[in-house]
Amino acid sequence: MSDTIEIQPISKPVVASIDVPGSKSYTNRALLIAALAEGQSELSGILFSDDTERMLDSLRKLGTYLEIDRLNHLVRVNGNSGRIPVSEANLDIGNSGTASRSLVCYTALGNGTYRFDGASPMRKSRPIADLLDALQQLGVLITSEQNNQRFPLVVSANGLDGGPVKLDASKSSQFLTALLMVAPVTKKGLQIELTDKLISQPYIDITLSIMNQFGVEVTNNDYCHFSVDGGQSYSSQSYEIEPDASSASYFFALAAITRGQVTVKHLDINSAQGDVQFVRVLEEMGCSVRCLSDGIQVTGGDSFKGINIDMNSISDTSLTLAAIAPFAKSQTTIRNIKHIRWQETDRLTAMVTELRKLGVTVVEFDDGLQIQPVDQIQPAEIETYNDHRVAMAFSLVGVRQAGVKIKDPRCVDKTFPTYFEILRQLGA
Repeated sequence: MSDTIEIQPISKPVVASIDVPGSKSYTNRALLIAALAEGQSELSGILFSDDTERMLDSLRKLGTYLEIDRLNHLVRVNGNSGRIPVSEANLDIGNSGTASRSLVCYTALGNGTYRFDGASPMRKSRPIADLLDALQQLGVLITSEQNNQRFPLVVSANGLDGGPVKLDASKSSQFLTALLMVAPVTKKGLQIELTDKLISQPYIDITLSIMNQFGVEVTNNDYCHFSVDGGQSYSSQSYEIEPDASSASYFFALAAITRGQVTVKHLDINSAQGDVQFVRVLEEMGCSVRCLSDGIQVTGGDSFKGINIDMNSISDTSLTLAAIAPFAKSQTTIRNIKHIRWQETDRLTAMVTELRKLGVTVVEFDDGLQIQPVDQIQPAEIETYNDHRVAMAFSLVGVRQAGVKIKDPRCVDKTFPTYFEILRQLGA
């Protein structure tokens, strides 16, 4: 694929039935928990993307035996019963928030020295300080090579006893996920008290669901205090990864803006993935939604109206909504998503900047944005900031307007390597 791709407008309603890849969130959590388990687990429906390859590579370097069948999206994991078999490793976590934060906690269980480094956003902007503070409360020695509580980091591990810990998860729920997953194999378990409001609660529901599937119960007191008994073992499982609801959002949005009908197969409206509720956002904007026996179907309506919405719990799809909002008949306001400023890029500023290139009137707030409808989108070359969600979201604009080019389209390899291929098959 070239350094820039021009999206071809689609002049007719898109009618399609689509398989999207497995969930990144489920894949990386299941891989780590399977590595902590006792015995061999078989994980099917695995997503193979840059983020999950970072997890696979790191687990292998940390002594976990993996059998990988890429053709059938299958990985067999020989668990190490909560132990880290190697005492030294150099791990490159790229720009994977889930892998980096989870693996820092995972290596704290070992006995040895484990060095982490990553891509530029991990070194400069993506937060981890609050997780490091929690681990240091638990007696883990962690050194930031730049002395700034960012990567590169060195974990000097001597086992993890556990105990009470205070955690600020207001910037990323992944901090809590990372601690929860290792909690049962510590000696004393963990009693985690949150010191600020938890964001992205559905991602914690995913974590709790997978832990439960592998045999571990978590006491959850109103998402403010979590307790996990220590001295446990995860049980190996045959576990199927469900489709990625965040990835599905782009195709549901495609139905909305082309007045088409798109079915995403094997996706369940009752999934723990918060982003599956994006279809309810589209429904409120004028689309119709059907929950089928084996998928979800969205049909675009004759009227597509704006919305005023709090997207804190489904913030990955806020970019999808922002990209299609100019095609609505009225103003759209997206609120309570300040935390997306600390993701792959400052996603709020990125969306505002690129929408303005397209001639859209946008107001940026500290925690959201307001988008006015527009009669005619201007052609533009979209900067993606090495952010897969920016690239996929703005591709939707190109479906409606000629002359929209996406720079660095390969950034979608992070979660959805075949995205532009599927979009092209649909006519874009």
